[in-house]
Amino acid sequence: MKKTSYPRPQLVRNNWTNLNGEWSFKFDDGNQGLKEKWYQNSDVYDQTIQVPFVYQSQESGIADRTPHDIVWYHRQFDLAKEKNQRVILHFGAVDYESDIYLNGQHVCKHIGGHTSFQTDITDLLADNSLQSLSVRAYDAHYDESIPRGKQFWEDESRGIWYTNSTGIWQTVWLEVVAETYIQELYLTPKFDEGKIELKVSLNQLMNSEIKLQYEISFKEQLIVSGIANLTEKNLILDIDLIQDYIFRKNYHGEGWSWTPETPNLFDIKLTLLEDGKTLDTVESYFGMRKVHWENGMFYLNNKPYYQKLILDQGYWPTGLLTAPTDEDFIQDIELSKAMGFNGCRKHQKTEDPRFLYYADQMGFIVWGECAAPAVYNHQSVERLMSEWTEIIKRDYNHPAIVTWVPINESWGVPDISFDRQQQHFSQTMYHYLHSLDKTRLVISNDGWAATETDICAIHNYCHGQEDEVQIYDYFKDTLISREKLLSRPSTPWPIFANGFDYQDQPILLTEFGGIGFDVSGQPGWGYTSVENAEDFVKDYRRIMEAVYASTGLWGYCYTQLSDVEQEINGLVTYDRQPKCDLSAIKAVNDMFHVPSVE
Repeated sequence: MKKTSYPRPQLVRNNWTNLNGEWSFKFDDGNQGLKEKWYQNSDVYDQTIQVPFVYQSQESGIADRTPHDIVWYHRQFDLAKEKNQRVILHFGAVDYESDIYLNGQHVCKHIGGHTSFQTDITDLLADNSLQSLSVRAYDAHYDESIPRGKQFWEDESRGIWYTNSTGIWQTVWLEVVAETYIQELYLTPKFDEGKIELKVSLNQLMNSEIKLQYEISFKEQLIVSGIANLTEKNLILDIDLIQDYIFRKNYHGEGWSWTPETPNLFDIKLTLLEDGKTLDTVESYFGMRKVHWENGMFYLNNKPYYQKLILDQGYWPTGLLTAPTDEDFIQDIELSKAMGFNGCRKHQKTEDPRFLYYADQMGFIVWGECAAPAVYNHQSVERLMSEWTEIIKRDYNHPAIVTWVPINESWGVPDISFDRQQQHFSQTMYHYLHSLDKTRLVISNDGWAATETDICAIHNYCHGQEDEVQIYDYFKDTLISREKLLSRPSTPWPIFANGFDYQDQPILLTEFGGIGFDVSGQPGWGYTSVENAEDFVKDYRRIMEAVYASTGLWGYCYTQLSDVEQEINGLVTYDRQPKCDLSAIKAVNDMFHVPSVE
């Protein structure tokens, strides 16, 4: 497996500089920074912070969990202005609103706490090569219309809510490019045709003599190459990967396709040429895979595929939303696979692109999700749609992502079961994500009260009771009346919202389990409780027996990978120590056969 420290693994260049590390820092509880122009005065900063960790985390060096809505950052860096070059400043994520200043001048404003953004700072660079960078971050702690997910808007964590995060929480970095460069790259596998659709966008096109050279390799063997002329700044190419007999012979087997069991990846190198001179070179990769559903089943590469997912909150004890190192991403995937899971649902968080990179490399399905707001109003709708626009743009190329989850458990749409306006929003998100991405499935509302959806996603914490199996099997019995089909035993919520019904989608149990087992002495809770490792495995087996006994389910997502703060319902502790022999969990996950396809 290749490791990378590059913050954007899907579009890699050699000429870049990491700006993480020690920055000057200051709270602005009185909102004085703009009036007093702190972006022009480095002397006002009275603390230091380790970027990219939020001030609430231990890794930041501050570890203050007191709410501070406005924070400021400052640092200097050396970079000389060069002729015929552009300098792009990148932020992985800043929660929630951010204003960027360079050498005392406002550069850009970004709204959205989970997605990347960039800005060209070339024209504001100082001539003496010493550059002064300031960031103002505003995160309204009590504003429930902000997509904040598990970040609690009250002062203390409790229940399913965790410590909030304010400010920079992913990598800050610089990139030096030519005046004309590749700005965007979208790679769409056409699995049935054996082709890859290549869509390239340049920042500008000033010369009609510019060409794009492409080279696609598999396991370091060149598969196909070519050169295309650019007559405008956007180019779309369909590239046939089936070039010879060996490829044709193996393509529809497992030798070339991407699955969790065979995570095959193609490497692609793009070179932008002007009159034979190289302007830009980027490297990327893609996986040939296809997902769709039909006849109540999920298909991966045209074959029925049973998903065994783990719910992953993406929190760490010392870093909160930010993994302390890349090894922490790798460890979470390795732990999950060691327990027999083939993927995860990243819960109420849009994860760092490097996690997705390792999921691509290691063969690990990901359901992509976004933090939800807590209320429904015009502002929450606008904010959520804006975040999702940027999520699709950033993460489109990752083969590991097979499903988008825009809404969870009616968060942000509390009346969706009967309110037509909120149902319209759910339908809008479903169709909007499909309009941006035709390669993945979309869930309208994960848990209950679904509208239009590609997966019937059910949450149930009955924990293996006899009537639990019957709930899932209702959907497979065509003789059941519509009224009974839309009812949900033992819970107050219908599986489908009023006016919507089951359309033979695959049914997945996407939250369940949550066995509480305290091995660290920290007070906490789970949905049930055990006292020792033996009972932990025994209870896990009991729950899974009910899941596998159902002929109505086509996959699951168990709650959850690790403990988080006051939650002690993980399969491993908050610091990722196993609570039992992980092979025992794997044995339970592996002992049941996937339902047969008739």
